[in-house]
Amino acid sequence: MSNPLSSEDQIVGAIRRIIRAVDVHSRRLVDECGLTGPQLTVLREAGRLGQTTVSALARVVHLSQPTVTGIVDRLERQNLVERVRATHDRRTVNVSVTVIGHKMLNRAPSLLQDRFRRELMKLQEWERTMTLASLQRIAEMMEAESLDASPVLISGPIDAPAGSTASQTEPAKSKNTNNRLKKKHDETTNLELEATE
Repeated sequence: MSNPLSSEDQIVGAIRRIIRAVDVHSRRLVDECGLTGPQLTVLREAGRLGQTTVSALARVVHLSQPTVTGIVDRLERQNLVERVRATHDRRTVNVSVTVIGHKMLNRAPSLLQDRFRRELMKLQEWERTMTLASLQRIAEMMEAESLDASPVLISGPIDAPAGSTASQTEPAKSKNTNNRLKKKHDETTNLELEATE
Protein backbone atom coordinates (compact mmCIF):
# COMPACT_ATOMS: atom_id res chain seq x y z
CA MET A 1 0.00 0.00 0.00
CA SER A 2 1.48 3.32 -1.09
CA ASN A 3 1.85 6.21 1.34
CA PRO A 4 -0.67 9.03 0.82
CA LEU A 5 0.78 12.28 -0.47
CA SER A 6 1.54 14.90 2.14
CA SER A 7 -0.46 18.12 2.05
CA GLU A 8 2.69 19.91 0.84
CA ASP A 9 2.98 17.51 -2.12
CA GLN A 10 -0.72 17.92 -2.92
CA ILE A 11 -0.37 21.73 -2.93
CA VAL A 12 2.65 21.55 -5.25
CA GLY A 13 0.73 19.12 -7.47
CA ALA A 14 -2.23 21.51 -7.64
CA ILE A 15 0.05 24.39 -8.61
CA ARG A 16 1.64 22.24 -11.32
CA ARG A 17 -1.82 21.39 -12.71
CA ILE A 18 -2.71 25.11 -12.80
CA ILE A 19 0.52 25.93 -14.65
CA ARG A 20 -0.15 23.06 -17.07
CA ALA A 21 -3.74 24.23 -17.69
CA VAL A 22 -2.53 27.75 -18.50
CA ASP A 23 0.18 26.35 -20.81
CA VAL A 24 -2.28 24.06 -22.65
CA HIS A 25 -4.76 26.91 -23.13
CA SER A 26 -2.02 29.29 -24.37
CA ARG A 27 -0.86 26.74 -26.95
CA ARG A 28 -4.44 26.03 -28.04
CA LEU A 29 -5.06 29.74 -28.54
CA VAL A 30 -1.99 30.08 -30.78
CA ASP A 31 -2.91 26.90 -32.70
CA GLU A 32 -6.52 27.96 -33.28
CA CYS A 33 -6.13 31.61 -34.19
CA GLY A 34 -2.39 32.34 -34.35
CA LEU A 35 -2.56 34.88 -31.54
CA THR A 36 -1.21 34.94 -27.99
CA GLY A 37 -3.51 35.73 -25.07
CA PRO A 38 -2.33 39.36 -24.78
CA GLN A 39 -2.66 39.86 -28.56
CA LEU A 40 -6.24 38.58 -28.51
CA THR A 41 -6.98 40.69 -25.41
CA VAL A 42 -5.69 43.87 -27.10
CA LEU A 43 -7.59 43.04 -30.32
CA ARG A 44 -10.79 42.40 -28.37
CA GLU A 45 -10.50 45.64 -26.36
CA ALA A 46 -9.70 47.63 -29.50
CA GLY A 47 -12.88 46.22 -31.05
CA ARG A 48 -14.91 47.05 -27.95
CA LEU A 49 -13.57 50.61 -27.66
CA GLY A 50 -13.72 51.46 -31.37
CA GLN A 51 -11.03 53.89 -32.52
CA THR A 52 -8.74 54.33 -29.54
CA THR A 53 -5.16 55.25 -28.69
CA VAL A 54 -2.43 52.83 -27.67
CA SER A 55 -2.19 54.50 -24.26
CA ALA A 56 -5.93 53.96 -23.65
CA LEU A 57 -5.57 50.32 -24.69
CA ALA A 58 -2.60 49.89 -22.34
CA ARG A 59 -4.66 51.19 -19.40
CA VAL A 60 -7.58 48.85 -20.15
CA VAL A 61 -5.47 45.69 -20.55
CA HIS A 62 -3.11 46.55 -17.65
CA LEU A 63 0.07 46.33 -19.74
CA SER A 64 2.80 48.90 -20.32
CA GLN A 65 2.45 51.21 -23.30
CA PRO A 66 5.66 49.89 -24.99
CA THR A 67 4.34 46.31 -24.67
CA VAL A 68 0.97 47.27 -26.19
CA THR A 69 2.75 49.20 -28.96
CA GLY A 70 4.64 46.00 -29.84
CA ILE A 71 1.40 43.99 -29.79
CA VAL A 72 -0.35 46.53 -32.03
CA ASP A 73 2.63 46.40 -34.43
CA ARG A 74 2.21 42.61 -34.75
CA LEU A 75 -1.56 42.86 -35.14
CA GLU A 76 -1.09 45.52 -37.82
CA ARG A 77 1.35 43.27 -39.74
CA GLN A 78 -1.40 40.62 -39.79
CA ASN A 79 -3.93 43.22 -41.05
CA LEU A 80 -6.05 42.76 -37.93
CA VAL A 81 -5.79 46.42 -36.90
CA GLU A 82 -4.82 49.65 -38.60
CA ARG A 83 -3.51 52.96 -37.34
CA VAL A 84 -5.52 56.00 -38.40
CA ARG A 85 -4.98 59.68 -37.66
CA ALA A 86 -7.74 61.32 -35.62
CA THR A 87 -9.78 63.82 -37.61
CA HIS A 88 -9.98 66.34 -34.75
CA ASP A 89 -6.21 66.23 -34.03
CA ARG A 90 -3.82 64.97 -36.72
CA ARG A 91 -1.12 64.40 -34.07
CA THR A 92 -3.24 61.69 -32.44
CA VAL A 93 -3.00 58.20 -33.94
CA ASN A 94 -5.82 55.79 -33.16
CA VAL A 95 -5.96 52.02 -33.44
CA SER A 96 -8.93 50.57 -35.30
CA VAL A 97 -9.87 46.92 -35.86
CA THR A 98 -10.09 45.94 -39.54
CA VAL A 99 -12.76 43.76 -41.17
CA ILE A 100 -10.31 40.83 -40.97
CA GLY A 101 -9.78 41.62 -37.29
CA HIS A 102 -13.51 41.53 -36.56
CA LYS A 103 -13.78 38.17 -38.34
CA MET A 104 -10.92 36.90 -36.17
CA LEU A 105 -12.73 38.07 -33.02
CA ASN A 106 -15.91 36.27 -34.08
CA ARG A 107 -14.14 32.92 -34.41
CA ALA A 108 -11.52 33.23 -31.64
CA PRO A 109 -11.96 31.02 -28.55
CA SER A 110 -12.67 32.61 -25.20
CA LEU A 111 -9.72 33.51 -22.99
CA LEU A 112 -8.97 31.32 -20.00
CA GLN A 113 -9.36 34.18 -17.52
CA ASP A 114 -12.90 34.85 -18.81
CA ARG A 115 -14.02 31.33 -17.92
CA PHE A 116 -12.14 31.50 -14.63
CA ARG A 117 -13.81 34.82 -13.70
CA ARG A 118 -17.24 33.33 -14.41
CA GLU A 119 -16.47 30.44 -12.06
CA LEU A 120 -15.15 32.85 -9.40
CA MET A 121 -18.40 34.82 -9.55
CA LYS A 122 -20.28 31.65 -8.55
CA LEU A 123 -18.40 31.54 -5.24
CA GLN A 124 -19.56 33.18 -2.05
CA GLU A 125 -17.76 36.42 -1.16
CA TRP A 126 -15.95 34.73 1.76
CA GLU A 127 -14.74 31.97 -0.61
CA ARG A 128 -13.31 34.54 -3.04
CA THR A 129 -11.62 36.34 -0.14
CA MET A 130 -10.10 33.09 1.12
CA THR A 131 -8.94 32.17 -2.39
CA LEU A 132 -7.33 35.58 -2.85
CA ALA A 133 -5.55 35.40 0.51
CA SER A 134 -4.25 31.88 -0.21
CA LEU A 135 -2.99 32.77 -3.69
CA GLN A 136 -1.34 35.96 -2.44
CA ARG A 137 0.40 33.91 0.25
CA ILE A 138 1.56 31.37 -2.36
CA ALA A 139 2.93 34.18 -4.54
CA GLU A 140 4.79 35.52 -1.49
CA MET A 141 6.21 32.07 -0.68
CA MET A 142 7.47 31.82 -4.28
CA GLU A 143 9.00 35.30 -3.97
CA ALA A 144 6.72 36.39 -6.82
CA GLU A 145 4.57 38.97 -5.03
CA SER A 146 6.52 41.90 -6.51
CA LEU A 147 6.43 40.63 -10.09
CA ASP A 148 4.33 42.76 -12.43
CA ALA A 149 1.54 40.72 -13.98
CA SER A 150 -1.44 41.61 -16.12
CA PRO A 151 -4.80 39.88 -15.55
CA VAL A 152 -4.20 37.63 -18.58
CA LEU A 153 -3.62 33.93 -17.91
CA ILE A 154 -0.81 32.91 -20.26
CA SER A 155 2.41 30.97 -20.13
CA GLY A 156 5.73 32.27 -21.41
CA PRO A 157 6.47 35.87 -22.36
CA ILE A 158 3.71 38.47 -22.59
CA ASP A 159 3.86 38.87 -26.37
CA ALA A 160 5.67 36.26 -28.43
CA PRO A 161 4.65 35.85 -32.06
CA ALA A 162 3.38 32.42 -33.02
CA GLY A 163 6.18 29.95 -33.66
CA SER A 164 8.87 32.14 -32.12
CA THR A 165 11.53 30.84 -29.78
CA ALA A 166 11.07 33.78 -27.40
CA SER A 167 9.37 31.55 -24.86
CA GLN A 168 12.53 29.45 -24.65
CA THR A 169 14.90 32.37 -24.17
CA GLU A 170 12.76 34.65 -22.04
CA PRO A 171 13.06 32.77 -18.70
CA ALA A 172 16.85 32.77 -18.97
CA LYS A 173 16.85 36.51 -19.67
CA SER A 174 14.49 37.11 -16.76
CA LYS A 175 16.64 35.01 -14.43
CA ASN A 176 19.80 36.90 -15.48
CA THR A 177 18.04 40.23 -14.94
CA ASN A 178 16.83 39.14 -11.49
CA ASN A 179 20.34 37.99 -10.57
CA ARG A 180 21.80 41.36 -11.66
CA LEU A 181 19.15 43.26 -9.69
CA LYS A 182 19.77 41.13 -6.58
CA LYS A 183 23.54 41.64 -6.87
CA LYS A 184 23.05 45.40 -7.23
CA HIS A 185 20.67 45.42 -4.24
CA ASP A 186 23.20 43.46 -2.13
CA GLU A 187 26.02 45.82 -3.12
CA THR A 188 23.89 48.87 -2.23
CA THR A 189 22.94 47.32 1.11
CA ASN A 190 26.61 46.59 1.92
CA LEU A 191 27.59 50.19 1.07
CA GLU A 192 24.82 51.52 3.32
CA LEU A 193 25.93 49.26 6.18
CA GLU A 194 29.55 50.38 5.79
CA ALA A 195 28.45 54.01 5.83
CA THR A 196 26.61 53.56 9.14
CA GLU A 197 29.48 51.77 10.90
